[in-house]
Amino acid sequence: MKHSHNFVNEYEEPVFGLDRKLNEEAIWFYLQKFADDSMMKLILPKLKDSELEFLHDLIFTVLKNHLTESEYHSIFLKDGTHE
Repeated sequence: MKHSHNFVNEYEEPVFGLDRKLNEEAIWFYLQKFADDSMMKLILPKLKDSELEFLHDLIFTVLKNHLTESEYHSIFLKDGTHE
């Protein structure tokens, strides 16, 4: 299964702080922009080791707190197991 990042191409201007729906959409937009391959190639070499560790811990804390093992494998890893 391939990854998709369509939201960022369809969403207009992110707004944060007005309501929950707009906050979720802004985060969705920012994360897709942030995860773009060209952005990753640019920013990763610039990050301190502590910043890499912070991002890793943040991502995996959120995943652990909010996904079941099945969701982790099928939605996040897309590894075809646990379906």
